[in-house]
Amino acid sequence: PIAYVGGAFAADGAHVVVLSDDKSDMARPVAIDIASGAVRDLEPGAKWPAEGFDLSPDGTLIAYLVNEEGYSKIVVKEVASGKTLPTPALPLGVLTGLGFSPDGKQLGFSLSTSTSSGDVWSFALADGKLVRWTQSELGGLDPAKLVEPTLFRYPTFDKRSIPAFIYKPAAKAGEKLPVVIQIHGGPEGQEQPSFNPRRQSWVNEVGAAVIIPNVRGSSGYGKTYIGLDNAEKREDSVKDIGALLDWIAKQPDLDASRVAVIGQSYGGYMSLAVAAHYNERIAGAIDLYGISNWKTFLANTEGYRRDLRRAEYGDERDPKMAAVFDKISPLNMSAKMKKPMMLYQGANDPRVPQSESEQMVATLRAQGTEVWYVLALDEGHGVAKKANAEAVRASEIVFLKKVLGTK
Repeated sequence: PIAYVGGAFAADGAHVVVLSDDKSDMARPVAIDIASGAVRDLEPGAKWPAEGFDLSPDGTLIAYLVNEEGYSKIVVKEVASGKTLPTPALPLGVLTGLGFSPDGKQLGFSLSTSTSSGDVWSFALADGKLVRWTQSELGGLDPAKLVEPTLFRYPTFDKRSIPAFIYKPAAKAGEKLPVVIQIHGGPEGQEQPSFNPRRQSWVNEVGAAVIIPNVRGSSGYGKTYIGLDNAEKREDSVKDIGALLDWIAKQPDLDASRVAVIGQSYGGYMSLAVAAHYNERIAGAIDLYGISNWKTFLANTEGYRRDLRRAEYGDERDPKMAAVFDKISPLNMSAKMKKPMMLYQGANDPRVPQSESEQMVATLRAQGTEVWYVLALDEGHGVAKKANAEAVRASEIVFLKKVLGTK
């Protein structure tokens, strides 16, 4: 239940600085006294998790990234006193690769926003001067046509508030937009407002509003939230999508009769589960290398992952958990799936093996459900090769246009 990330000696050589969520719901920097083991919290009462840090070359300063509702910000503090130093306002986006310059006077990092891919930035600690060093090309895309998402929260069945981002194309007065809901994998992943041409294509080419929720089980909101979908609580995260469908139905500019759901890996399981539980409320679903049966998944995933996955999903060798798996596996609910489905699978996937998609496709086709099946013979877990990516993404666009009724 406790995690430690990183580790570096402070200037006095008597302390080690790490990120830890010990005695906290959020990971934050702490200094551990090597001799006594005493822990000094560098951010008491942290409201958002820290996600990476660097110490200055002389060990006196710590710079760390904070994930605040999906957006990144930089915090710089004196290790000895805990005093916070000023930092400049940054464009809204996601930061990676934070590090001090060799002289300790500047911080460098990579920043990805919704309208720009990853670029190298730096700022000087003395005066806060912010410099963008690169201007990465966008492969011919017009940045002016890219959409900045809006953060919102919606209520769910147990009165929790679920965070999500929505991308919206320009709509005519009185026009209701179709909706694409994209659910991340993991399940410990997190949707963030970084550069994502796939989402932008759904906005620009399909004309859909795109919603990326962070249902319970997502990282970025503390270890209590990340554990809310464990084992027998698995379908509580599916209910969070049901609550999102409720929210969509109340929006004057969104068309609740034209909603598609899409997800990959664990998000693929979520898409299948949503297709079963909320068949009448969606127009179609896309499952990319998702889990269709929890028992067969745990039996056939590579051995190096099995115990790790049991810790999250539950142990199929436990009769009580096996009964839960029988109840919640999408394959066992296939009769409820009547709307068109698209499935993609890499034939060499060691994590979610091809058999998970094959058995789902066979069952759906046998019962008469329309299924598009895209199989890449030379892919593993994901879509890595350019030709395959083009084929899969183009298929997604054509499928979405059909089920959502867009041109």
